[in-house]
Amino acid sequence: MTGFVVVIPARMASSRLPDKPLAAVAGRPLIAHVISRAQESAATRVIVAADDERILAVARQCGVEAFLTDPALPSGTDRIAAVAAAEGWGDESIVVNLQGDEPLTPGTLLNDLAALLEQTPQADMATLGVPIRCAEDLADPNQVKLVTDRNGRALYFSRAPIPWDREARRAGQPPSVDHAIRHLGLYAYRAGFLRRMSAEPPAPLEQLEQLEQLRALDMGAWIQVGRRAEAHPPGVDTPEDLDRVDAFFSGTARV
Repeated sequence: MTGFVVVIPARMASSRLPDKPLAAVAGRPLIAHVISRAQESAATRVIVAADDERILAVARQCGVEAFLTDPALPSGTDRIAAVAAAEGWGDESIVVNLQGDEPLTPGTLLNDLAALLEQTPQADMATLGVPIRCAEDLADPNQVKLVTDRNGRALYFSRAPIPWDREARRAGQPPSVDHAIRHLGLYAYRAGFLRRMSAEPPAPLEQLEQLEQLRALDMGAWIQVGRRAEAHPPGVDTPEDLDRVDAFFSGTARV
């Protein structure tokens, strides 16, 4: 495949875990572990886009590029778009978004995501999904669900249980999960679409569900979804997550 760039957006503000990128995990800042995952990929460049020089100092120590972004930018997508605009990347350039709190995302997964977008020339974005195995996960609003057409193009993303099993509901039975897919929050973008998306205001459905990818669908974007059998371990959102990941990297527990 042709080259791609990984951009890692990160910010210091976090309501549940303040100063999260610099939190210690097995003696290293959390963001350093995320950088290591990106370096395991085939990316031609790895760039950390952050609103604090302390994060960027860690990036430089790890041997990757550092880009200071405006603290007022509302999302990771906006931080990545700021990098793309400053770099002047061509419209077809492929950019992979690896969130700064995902230290357990395999580098090979980033390769697969970039390849999926490259192999789908009609697509503006690519992302990934895994099967949902039980009705409880289907009902969990913290697990985002998605549905696609027969060719893997995303039709909708929701926190609600989709697709809805009407007959099971009528019969008072648990819904079928045969066609249920959980979204993994990783994205590859074409740089041209990324710039257009960041210039658009939030869409009504995006605001309602608090899912940024619904802005892309509202714009008419083609989001290609790749299927994986299993999810990689989750990222870090809470102090409990931090303890779990620290134990894993310290070799005292499995995730």
